[in-house]
Amino acid sequence: MLSGRRLDLLDPSPLDIEIEDIAHGLARVARWNGQTRGAHAFSVAQHSLIVADIVAERCEKPDARLTLAALLHDAPEYVIGDMITPFKAVLGSAYKAVEERLDQAVAIRFGLAELRTPAIKRQIKDADRIAAFHEAVLLAGFSPDEAQRFFGIPSFALEEALLDPWPVERAETAFLERFHALERAIAAGAA
Repeated sequence: MLSGRRLDLLDPSPLDIEIEDIAHGLARVARWNGQTRGAHAFSVAQHSLIVADIVAERCEKPDARLTLAALLHDAPEYVIGDMITPFKAVLGSAYKAVEERLDQAVAIRFGLAELRTPAIKRQIKDADRIAAFHEAVLLAGFSPDEAQRFFGIPSFALEEALLDPWPVERAETAFLERFHALERAIAAGAA
């Protein structure tokens, strides 16, 4: 990693995971294999911020820990990239196992392990699908009908401006700022 940490993909240690490495990597990983409109690639970091916003917006009361879990939902991609779903299926269980081990190490590193319940994973996945629907239509050239077939009918509308792809530096900085704001909220007992 850029931080100097070495991460064993087969047995990742939470002690080798740094938020700066995650932000740096995710800001440089393109969603949709880079096949999107705009002057910049739409990054996984920017996508993660949107998913965190959707989760936070749909909560009855503020929950900084849940929002942090949503922000970090694609964290393993800082190491393994963002594979498109059909290719993940071709790779099969080996890819899923590596992704799961990384996800678990990230959850442990940031104190979110107990939030890895099926209900919370579903809640975050629903927000992920809402973001993916809007990205597909506004960035990746899908028709609304085609996007509905893949991602369902979104129950939440996004402002189109949120999907303007950002430069790498802006995505990285915004990701880190949101992480640190959530960390402060958790420390203050707002979670």
